[in-house]
Amino acid sequence: MAEALAVVETKGERWCEAELARRQGELHLQAGDVPSAETSLLKSLACAQQQQAKSLELRAAVRLARLWQRQGRRDDARRDLAAACGWFTEGLSLPELVDAYTLLAQL
Repeated sequence: MAEALAVVETKGERWCEAELARRQGELHLQAGDVPSAETSLLKSLACAQQQQAKSLELRAAVRLARLWQRQGRRDDARRDLAAACGWFTEGLSLPELVDAYTLLAQL
């Protein structure tokens, strides 16, 4: 992961940055490093928003919302997840969108 992120920085290959940051966040969560996980997930969300990569934004928002839900930060989770879901008008039966809307309803 560190090598891939280094390539993003040194070579400017930004097309995969949001997904790499999200996956890095997942690794931090598995290691129990919640602050680093949150930082990586926020980076993923911001990067996806900047690139207008809506599917990647949705993935990051869902993961971040789940983290914040566990921390009792439901308003923050709901805000970012609702914004990410709001872009989609088609494909609402796709598993990622069904999952996102289910989580949004729980929040």
